[in-house]
Amino acid sequence: MSIINWDPFNEIREIQNAVNKLFDESLFKRKGTKRELGFWEPVVDIVETKDNYKVRAEMPGIPKDDIEISVSGDVLTIKGEKKQEKEEKDSNFYKRERVYGMFQRQLVLPQDIEADKIKANYKDGVLEVTIPKGEAAKPKKIKVE
Repeated sequence: MSIINWDPFNEIREIQNAVNKLFDESLFKRKGTKRELGFWEPVVDIVETKDNYKVRAEMPGIPKDDIEISVSGDVLTIKGEKKQEKEEKDSNFYKRERVYGMFQRQLVLPQDIEADKIKANYKDGVLEVTIPKGEAAKPKKIKVE
């Protein structure tokens, strides 16, 4: 019989390797972008002007009636659905990159906004949401005496 030195960290390493293997095989470690994995959300630009914040979201191919915008507290939510065109019979896809389905994009806004004066415009596949700043958020000039 031989004596073997016990390493208490060996068991911890085995557990760590098992957990790493679990995550390597999960959705979190799959190769590809969200779009390649079948998820999609519109890309946005957020611009600040003197009086407003403007959110521009690209949503080509979505009718404006399929877009829902709401504000709750300091969160702007844009929801919608990009519907798949009907499939053509007697045809097969050679390549398919476009993604369809429901999406929801939530953006945290500065706290001092005038939520009741928010306006939205949709043209050429681009949604523009104009969010007026509250008076406290607007820059003020202070005269030095």
